[in-house]
Amino acid sequence: QVRLVESGGGLVQAGGSLRLSCVASGSTFNTYAVAWFRQSPGKDRDLVAGINYSGTATYYTDFVRGRFTISRDNAKRTAYLQMNNVEPEDTAIYYCAAHDNYGQMPARTYSIWGQGTWVTVSS
Repeated sequence: QVRLVESGGGLVQAGGSLRLSCVASGSTFNTYAVAWFRQSPGKDRDLVAGINYSGTATYYTDFVRGRFTISRDNAKRTAYLQMNNVEPEDTAIYYCAAHDNYGQMPARTYSIWGQGTWVTVSS
């Protein structure tokens, strides 16, 4: 089974950029769709963006569309979340997750998760 490890989080000023990475172990990464979620303290884990197994289809939630870009490099077994023009409201733990199916599905339907990486946006 695929295991995921996120990196790239940190402290960034509002208006700045970060790129998160999600590196997978195992040879079957290219058979999974990948999604990024985020969770602020005391709040639910919200879907941010997703990408299909080949990287040919993506979706974004309204609060990040036009600012964030999801991508993947299957040869490197890595998915990315490029975050531009970040806002203080983007402060959260960001998780990547893998699923057999592609689509906007809630967190409870995902069984493969990374440990998360903190993103803090200062105003």
